Amino acid sequence: MNGTDLSRGFFKDVKRLIIKVGTAVVTRTDGRLALGRLGALCEQIKDLNSLGYEVIVVTSGAVGLGRQRLKYRRLINSSFADLQKPQVDFDGKACAAVGQNNLMALYDTLFSQLDVTSAQLLVTDSDFRDKGFRKQLDETVKSLLALRVIPIFNENDAVSTRRAPYEDSSGIFWDNDSLAALLALELKADLLILLSDVEGLYSGPPSDPQSKLIHTYIKEIHQGEITFGDKSRVGRGGMPAKVKAAVNAAYAGIPVVITSGYAPENIMKVLQGERVGTLFHQDAHLWVPVKEVSGREMAVAARESSRRLQALSSQDRKKILLGVADALEANEKLIKIENEADVAAAQQAGLEKSLISRLALKPGKIGSLANSIRVLANMEDPIGRVLKRTELADGLLLEKTSSPLGVLLIVFESRPDALVQIASLAIRSGNGLLLKGGKEAKRSNAILHKVITTAIPDTVGGRLIGLVTSRDEIPDLLKLDDVIDLVIPRGSNKLVSQIKSSTKIPVLGHADGICHVYVDKSANMEMAKRVVLDAKIDYPAACNAMETLLVHQDLVQTAGLNELIVDLHTEGVTLFGGQRACKELNLREAHSLHHEYNSMACTVEIVDDVHAAINHIHQHGSAHTDCIIAEDQDVAEVFLCQVDSAAVFHNASTRFCDGARFGLGAEVGISTSRIHARGPVGVEGLLTTKWILRGNGQVVNGDKGVIYTHKDMTLQSVD
Repeated sequence: MNGTDLSRGFFKDVKRLIIKVGTAVVTRTDGRLALGRLGALCEQIKDLNSLGYEVIVVTSGAVGLGRQRLKYRRLINSSFADLQKPQVDFDGKACAAVGQNNLMALYDTLFSQLDVTSAQLLVTDSDFRDKGFRKQLDETVKSLLALRVIPIFNENDAVSTRRAPYEDSSGIFWDNDSLAALLALELKADLLILLSDVEGLYSGPPSDPQSKLIHTYIKEIHQGEITFGDKSRVGRGGMPAKVKAAVNAAYAGIPVVITSGYAPENIMKVLQGERVGTLFHQDAHLWVPVKEVSGREMAVAARESSRRLQALSSQDRKKILLGVADALEANEKLIKIENEADVAAAQQAGLEKSLISRLALKPGKIGSLANSIRVLANMEDPIGRVLKRTELADGLLLEKTSSPLGVLLIVFESRPDALVQIASLAIRSGNGLLLKGGKEAKRSNAILHKVITTAIPDTVGGRLIGLVTSRDEIPDLLKLDDVIDLVIPRGSNKLVSQIKSSTKIPVLGHADGICHVYVDKSANMEMAKRVVLDAKIDYPAACNAMETLLVHQDLVQTAGLNELIVDLHTEGVTLFGGQRACKELNLREAHSLHHEYNSMACTVEIVDDVHAAINHIHQHGSAHTDCIIAEDQDVAEVFLCQVDSAAVFHNASTRFCDGARFGLGAEVGISTSRIHARGPVGVEGLLTTKWILRGNGQVVNGDKGVIYTHKDMTLQSVD
């Protein structure tokens, strides 16, 4: 079994495919027809036709069959004396004319037995120079496919006007492999399959035990490194011709697979995404794994690249971000394929639904991320802003300016969109970056990293952003306090605690997102229902989703609270209760009041008043985001002032705690720390300060050489 290759997931969207059948598939080693193989092939095509695929066949073999038939006719029509004379080789065009008739008769017979209709289309190189012909060709094929007829193409060698058609490799096409590639483009096929007598493209002659099958051809790696074996025993060009045609088609946008026509059901296996044959794809270079380097090398390279980034003009840094946004949209289809592969693997592994929800890049997400990056790019340049200007003495000017932190190490959870946000924030803030995402998002993170770093110009270098691929590398990275300036973990409480206890590098982030909504007795209950439902069900897997609902005791047994509980149940939210809620609302007891569900579940508890709600939040919360719903402004102010969390809201969903929604463009995470940055961490949270002093030769001289004025100066914008 070859197993499903999740990187070939895009094959599930194939509707129209072209199958090119090589001479070595059609004929046996003695030149006679391989009836068994051809019959099995026709059965596969019949099944594809029944499943709704639009199948177009390009077939070789006519010349070989014609030569075999003419040899036989000469044998039975010659005397013994004639056979002793030197035999003149047959004219190739005559062979093509005779063989084409036999070949199509065979296809017609085989398909008729399967209750399938086929049609013959003979073309020459010169035909394609005529726009009228190409238009008519497209219309004819559309008509045939609509009738579920199988169009079978072949080069009409019998009347070809090309110079030496069996040797000439010039013109619009030069053999049936290049004809198949041309037709794939002309007829807008979704996939081209080139059937051969070997499993695919090998690194050397297939007969050499040292040769390895290449599963994905990458032009930048494999071109010039492959040693081809002997020319095809019967066809014109063999594997070199197939590779040339495959590269031409793939880089024009048509995926190609070279695989064996001998193996049963190979075409169906290809369409099911199994790892058979050799895949050619225009984006294959983006799938190349990053060359492994040590953590220190990665961090040092990120620092060097960040300094080159900082040296650019504000406009040039903006252009990089806009280029990243464009690159994401241009590669959306490829990103979607890799993300779907991750989601499928997570589902197969039986991972939690909440994790899979965070993992999936939902429709429109790439466009939304690209637009957020453009918003970030168009913000005021955060680097080098003068925050304070002071005249220390006459002619001695001191400025406090914003400055990048240096190199950031971000360890984040399964959300691949976090990689995009973090990378764009790092670029905007002039920081180098090392990223370590969850293994469940390996494919998504790899392609997003490749797309983003490819969009960074060589003047800065793609090593500005390093992708750490193994969790085993984290302990060594945490020791690099001389080259990494800040660690931001985005994950479980356990992960954050482990990182904090194993590094000297400052750590910024939050362990849990246990967000509360307190519904006061003065609340407008219609508003309360809207806010609570949004806070819980808008995106239950987010860290800013409500995990605990606190209710004033006076609301128990009221219609408003009953309706709210019913609405939560109706939306599919599983409710657990604290000690009081279990008794008064008949709920199952919560395992813990300090619990982050990340799913369609939450805890409900009843409290005496706003002060009890505040105490509950301080005892069981995580200082992330907490909300009060109240019409009593005095009560609301008590809550807003006394709740010690990074974000505290009045009459608004906790889901608003987000960098983009706060107008920060994006966020690297939510910080519950009290040092440096708190709440959604945007660009400003990734900056520190630098003091710049401008003088004209002043010296301290025991503080006798200068008269201090310490005069605050008016700030002016700095370009």
